[in-house]
Amino acid sequence: MGTPLIPLADEQCDIVAKLEFCNPTGSSKDRSALWILEQAIVRGEIADGTTVVESSSGNFALALAFYCRMLGISFVPVIDPNCNEATEAQLRLLCERVEKVALRDEAGSYLKSRLSRVQELLLELDSAYWPNQYANPDARDAHYRFTAGELIAQAGPLDYLFVGVGTGGTIAGLSHRVKEVYPDCVVVAVDAEGSVIFGGSPRKRLIPGIGSSIVPPLCGQALIDQVEIVSEARAVEACGALAAKYGLYAGGSTGSTYAAVQDYFARDRPGAHRPGAHRPGAHCPRVAFIAADRGHAYAQTVYDPLWAQQLRAEAVPPPGVETVAVN
Repeated sequence: MGTPLIPLADEQCDIVAKLEFCNPTGSSKDRSALWILEQAIVRGEIADGTTVVESSSGNFALALAFYCRMLGISFVPVIDPNCNEATEAQLRLLCERVEKVALRDEAGSYLKSRLSRVQELLLELDSAYWPNQYANPDARDAHYRFTAGELIAQAGPLDYLFVGVGTGGTIAGLSHRVKEVYPDCVVVAVDAEGSVIFGGSPRKRLIPGIGSSIVPPLCGQALIDQVEIVSEARAVEACGALAAKYGLYAGGSTGSTYAAVQDYFARDRPGAHRPGAHRPGAHCPRVAFIAADRGHAYAQTVYDPLWAQQLRAEAVPPPGVETVAVN
């Protein structure tokens, strides 16, 4: 599959971005979707007549729709109103049936409603398979084998790795393999305000692809040193900065991760970059972050000035990045 690694000129540190949005369906979810399907077929969990059913805010559903179509497998995605219009339109083109829930759960999210609908469909359909991206070890293994393997070969020694967290599969796989090779690498998990993954208070969120209203089991398998909590307004700012400075048209979770990198090294913290680190003999931290999704599906949200203005007006507290300690 293979995705490029590109350097981003920066005064604070030596940054490289792993462009996972160059995967066929535009996100890092291609890795886990294809590997999960292949392994399920090998184990006999998917056979002729099996329908795959999965909950997704967009990217994983899109990846599954693409690979199920290629493999001749029926697929029913369960989505919600936060799914971008472009993604939903593509899903309806690729899938004969799309389920869309409308009821928010007690956390202000739709995830638990989606999961409940998945369980109903598993009982309703004659032969169904649920990939369960939130707990399936194949999701973790896909990123351990492929994403991390490529990153290590491309990037060389790493001091820091920043990864956005939603289901936990990406950071679980990446953190284990990167730390096997570079044990001193600091792994920073990036989460959204309003997500409960790292103990935050649940709140309504509008940008899909990062954060969760449950604590995904795969997150507990990740080797995480630091957690950065990013507001949605700050993620929008960072998406604009990536486009203006580097020409990268990235999605919301990528913007969140880039915001976390910038704000992390802008603060005065032990081990962070200090002014003058570019002097001869001084070490400039080597930092990699995962650009997990592309911006096309966010044209009417993140990249719409009116939508962004409304988001900023509703943001409480003011946009920023919060650090959470990991014990």
